[in-house]
Amino acid sequence: MAELKVNTIGTIRCDGGDMRIALDKTYAPALNGLEGFSHIQILWWFSECDNPKGRSTLTVNKPYKHSPDVLGTFATRSPMRPNPIALDCVQVTYIDYENAVIGLAYIEAFDGSPVLDIKPYTPSLDRVKKPAVPEWCSHWPTCYEESGDFDWENEMN
Repeated sequence: MAELKVNTIGTIRCDGGDMRIALDKTYAPALNGLEGFSHIQILWWFSECDNPKGRSTLTVNKPYKHSPDVLGTFATRSPMRPNPIALDCVQVTYIDYENAVIGLAYIEAFDGSPVLDIKPYTPSLDRVKKPAVPEWCSHWPTCYEESGDFDWENEMN
């Protein structure tokens, strides 16, 4: 098996209410054609949670108020997982091609979190028209746009 090598392409920046991806300028040409996509998917590293305990966490005790008593890590979006990789769908607010920066409406990441990859959100590949979810989370919002107004704090234990 070949050696696995993952390169970071930039970092998440969250300061003064401004959220953005600051890419290494080497990757600026990769932004070509991104204009017109309202949303992108960002793969980033939960660097603040990368530790032996987090990487060995395979189950969690009732993370959500309505969930089963024990959930497997793969049934959560917890940063505690074998590989602390995060996936977020975010709205693009601007693209600065010259400085290799993508403005974001919001992202649930720490300032300085490493970015692994970016993909455009395309409904033909990324949207499931009628997804099935377990009963315990069936009352959650059905789309990205509704999630911002949802009382997520009331869902967490």
